[in-house]
Order: sequence, then structure tokens, then C-alpha cells
Amino acid sequence: MTVPSVTLNDGNSIPQLGYGVFKVPPADTERAVTEALEVGYRHIDTAAIYGNEEGVGAAIAASGIARDDLFITTKLWNDRHHDEEPRAAIGESLEKLGLEKVDLYLVHWPTPAKDDYVHAWEKMVELRAAGLTRSIGVSNHLVPHLERIVAATGVVPAVNQIELHPAYQQREITDWAAAHDVKIESWGPLGQGKYDLFGAGPVAAAASAHGKTPAQAVLRWHLQKGFIVFPKSVRRERLEENLDVFDFELTADEIAAIDAMDPGDGSGRVSAHPDEVN
Repeated sequence: MTVPSVTLNDGNSIPQLGYGVFKVPPADTERAVTEALEVGYRHIDTAAIYGNEEGVGAAIAASGIARDDLFITTKLWNDRHHDEEPRAAIGESLEKLGLEKVDLYLVHWPTPAKDDYVHAWEKMVELRAAGLTRSIGVSNHLVPHLERIVAATGVVPAVNQIELHPAYQQREITDWAAAHDVKIESWGPLGQGKYDLFGAGPVAAAASAHGKTPAQAVLRWHLQKGFIVFPKSVRRERLEENLDVFDFELTADEIAAIDAMDPGDGSGRVSAHPDEVN
């Protein structure tokens, strides 16, 4: 199956749908990623803090898939922002992944209480220049964080990976991103099972109308909104289901109905607030 690609503001392209390994146990990661690659995924999203980069690397090495056909993301953890730690951290991640470079490296959280995310971003720019990553971006950054790093460096992130699903759409961030050509990556795109998206009327109606599951309807909503999405599962049948979302389109009315699911008060968030993660 061919997954469409999105062009980033640095000219590189990224598959719009990938496989995320957040909370995939390290012992299960090689098998899970191997199955994802067999099913047809070519975009894998991991992070140093997940503790499973080695499993991702083992699956890549055993797959026989050409490196240029894969898109691999990992992330800089919160205690590695200072001094030359970003350079050391990406070196450790590359060793575990068995790669010479990643396709996308992200600052995982801004950790504003430490006030070192601007320095981290300056070092990310250096890592890209050194050829250790093709693209650089951020995760969980709010508009004030984004404005500050751009003002300091003149470099706009290629992506911002944020919690985003129909009940929590973060429109201030997505509007800023659209104005600055920053692509949004949705993590927790299905609400992480903590928010009942599937029982909601607009999702259920869209799924029924197209003969799809509620999860497929929600993933299709993300794709049609232009977001990059990487649902996580360790079950092969769910991996296949999540990838089978390119043979239908939601109508404008269906999109609007799902858009309206966000109450706008932040109550749909299932994770910590970025200003509180330090």
C-alpha cells in the first residue's frame, strides 16, 4: 500500500501515516516493528525515553528494506538539553538504531522551568548541519515556545508533534503552524483509550457511512486535515486496519461534525500540560 507523503518546509518529505512505538515494551519492539514493516509501514516514530530504540534498529536491520525507503524519527529527552548533551544524545540514539542519521530529530518537551529549550534548539540546528539528522522539529511545544526558538535562531521547526485528536484539537497551535509552514504530527490520535471517541455520534456515523471502523474514521479525519499520524498497536490485525484508510474520504459535513467534537476548554486533553513537564 502506498502511503502519501507530505513535503516539509526544508524540502524533505515524510510519509503521512506511520507507526508509533510509544509504550511498546522493549522486549516486544523488534517483533512489533517487523510486523509493521511487513504490513507496509515505512515511517517509524520512537524516542530515547521509550527505551526501545534498539528493538526498532534490530527490526530495520533484519527487514532488508532499503534505508532510503524508511523514515525514522527519534527524540531528545528533557535532561539532555544543556551544553553538548544533544550531540551526545543523538549519538547514543543512532548507535541503538544502527543508523548513520535519522530522518527527523525532535526536542521531546520544552521543559520551560529549566529554560534551556532555546539552547536545545540551537544545538538541533547544529546537528542537522552536521548531517546527523535530515530534518529537525519539536514536540509538545506551545506557541510561546515556538515563537521564542524561531526568534532566537531564525530556524522554523519542520514539525510540531502534539497531542491531537477530535476532542482536543489545539487550534491555537495548528493555526500558528499553518501560518509558518510547520507540519503537525498528531500523537495520541485515537485518544489513547482515555477518551471515548469511538462512541461519539459524528465518528460512529462517519464510520457506518463508509463501512469502516470508528478508528479508521478518526484516522481519516487526521489525514484529511493534513496532519501526520502514527497510531500505535502491537496487534497485526490492528496494524492492518490502521493502514487501510486510503480507499475512502470523509465528506465536508462529516469533517465538520468531527471538528465540532472539541469542547474548546481543554477538557479533552489526556496528557500533561507542556508547561508542567520539566
